[in-house]
Amino acid sequence: MRTRLLVVAIGLLSLFGAPLHATPDGPEPLAEYRGSRLYLELSPDYNARTAATVERWVRFLGTALLQAYGRWPRAAWRVSAAPASAPGTDPLPWALVHRGEVNTIEFYTAPRVSFEELQRAWTGYHEAAHLLLPYRGWGDLWFSEGVATYYQHILQARSGVIDETTLWQYLYDGFRAGRADERWQGQALAAIGSDAGGKGADRRVYWHGAWFFLTLDVRLRRQSRGELTLDTALSRLNTCCGEAQMSVPEMVQRLDRINDVVLFESLYLRTRESVAIPATDSLFASLGIDVVDGRVHLQEFGPGATLRRGISQARAL
Repeated sequence: MRTRLLVVAIGLLSLFGAPLHATPDGPEPLAEYRGSRLYLELSPDYNARTAATVERWVRFLGTALLQAYGRWPRAAWRVSAAPASAPGTDPLPWALVHRGEVNTIEFYTAPRVSFEELQRAWTGYHEAAHLLLPYRGWGDLWFSEGVATYYQHILQARSGVIDETTLWQYLYDGFRAGRADERWQGQALAAIGSDAGGKGADRRVYWHGAWFFLTLDVRLRRQSRGELTLDTALSRLNTCCGEAQMSVPEMVQRLDRINDVVLFESLYLRTRESVAIPATDSLFASLGIDVVDGRVHLQEFGPGATLRRGISQARAL
């Protein structure tokens, strides 16, 4: 597919301000933050209006990814975007992450799409969140899809796209949908986690993985009184090993070691042998969340509410 590399860039703090000057050494980034660069390859098949819309959305997505641990995972990363050939109503019908010297997220959008439609679509945040982990190689698909599924709505909330109640409703609905998927009920997560797409087990695998990361995040925050979070734990892993290819067992062992905890590996071993997504009633209650007839209601006060807001609140950049 023919693409052209845009030569328009922005400063993060002036999102719609003047472009950066061209560099003599190569194509100019779309955005820069603390020495890291985001590039955009945009298909010439877009009309001018949609091209501008997609460019604006990629800038926004780059800013949203900063809401995980305050910087981008690599010194350079790339987004490519092209219009999808098949008609449909999904603003982002297909996407894929390519790992390499420069990680690339490949998006296919509706041929004519608004900024608001792209902003509301969870797919962009999901794919961007994959970059928060080192490349896992093969195996334990639930782990990488779980972190992306957990963060997809958190990044939306921290970026102001959805409110806190909507965030927790999405998470509650996702866990319920994953638990209701009975096709692989009774089978250990490890047995289905490497071929979820082929077996049609996406809901169980993705949301079981998201449960794992929510549970970790809550335990880290509670045990450290907010000093240690999943954000900071993954940031430390990225600092030491972001350019490595690591198996998931290697990742969880390293996460325990660099964060001085005994948590990641033990919960990983239990989760991969689990045959169903555990109930979330007590977990939600510990966060000051009441569920009545399938609808979440957030308590305003109390230690659980404080911990919960720490997960959804925006990071100061």
